[in-house]
Amino acid sequence: MKGYHLNHRGQSARQIIESALSFLRQELKELFSWPPNWAKWAVYGFISVKGIAVFLQIFALLIYNGAFGPLPTRKELKDIRNSNASEVYSADGAILGRYFIQNRVNADLEEIPASMINGLIATEDARFTQHRGIDLRAMIRVLVKSILLSRESSGGGSTLSQQLAKNLYPRQNYGRFSMIVNKFKEMFTARRLEKLYTKEELLGLYLNTVPFSDNIYGVKVAAHRFFAKVPQNLNVEEAAVLIGMLKGPSLYHPVKHPERAQDRRNVVLRQMQNTDT
Repeated sequence: MKGYHLNHRGQSARQIIESALSFLRQELKELFSWPPNWAKWAVYGFISVKGIAVFLQIFALLIYNGAFGPLPTRKELKDIRNSNASEVYSADGAILGRYFIQNRVNADLEEIPASMINGLIATEDARFTQHRGIDLRAMIRVLVKSILLSRESSGGGSTLSQQLAKNLYPRQNYGRFSMIVNKFKEMFTARRLEKLYTKEELLGLYLNTVPFSDNIYGVKVAAHRFFAKVPQNLNVEEAAVLIGMLKGPSLYHPVKHPERAQDRRNVVLRQMQNTDT
């Protein structure tokens, strides 16, 4: 590889830049010549990968230290309070109405059937019990299967804890850096959530926080809205319909798009079978 000599005494800044660009053009011309120069490909490939890694590390440190706004503190995460609907009952126990900003009634984990929890883990985060908020294996799988092999069934790279972080703290607009900043913020917040809550508590928080369509939040109101049941009385198929909606509440709405919702339900049931849940 020809060296680029840094002896610029007597040259203007413009001449230095033009000389550097000339060198780069020559290097690129040789790099893409035939037969390929594998040694140069290896060197430049290593430099590129290393450069990206260093950039991401620096970017992550900036985000962690509040360059794009503060992360939720331990106290804020420990004091999570979902806004609940106020319910008005008649003397015989019938609901007369609800008053709310977000239509949500929190459910205890004991009220949620095992089929719903199993379906959630099977479709959204199969390694939920094995990681601590960030699943590097899942992220690599998504990179290989979804991006390189274009397989839609490879699942997502975000863990349930990261999705919970996104539900609690909706994504912000940071211009061209929005995706990477929001992703890092969700990862850092997920790690903090995992240190503060048990896996069971995280499941309860998630299922009470997750949005459905029609201004519905949480599985308790969703079960009543779509099946006129309390969560513990849902059968496996009904639970799978609600879990299937999480991928796209409007897209898989069981009333507006029953066939699409049924297909998604079947995907959830197959995932549960494949993961032995």
